[in-house]
Amino acid sequence: MFILSLTYKVDLAEVDRHLEAHIAWLKSFYEEGLFLASGRKNPRTGGIILARGNRQRIDAAIASDPFSLHAVANYAVTEFSATMTIPGLEMLKDQPHA
Repeated sequence: MFILSLTYKVDLAEVDRHLEAHIAWLKSFYEEGLFLASGRKNPRTGGIILARGNRQRIDAAIASDPFSLHAVANYAVTEFSATMTIPGLEMLKDQPHA
């Protein structure tokens, strides 16, 4: 599991110019099953994406984000192992490796 933390590097007017393309990019990775949740930071200084997969795939996805391509945001990626969840979110737990 990964937490992708975006921090804007430019003013919000520039962010907003690329927002529609960024949202389309997000949707494509939701459809693929890579992204599980996303949203804005409060205050609006960036965003957070919860993702699953492998680091190589995560890095490739980040590289294709319009926010990356247009130098709108920096990404920090944190990998973690989900070992506990509330009922209904068990699918987020790390699966034991065989």
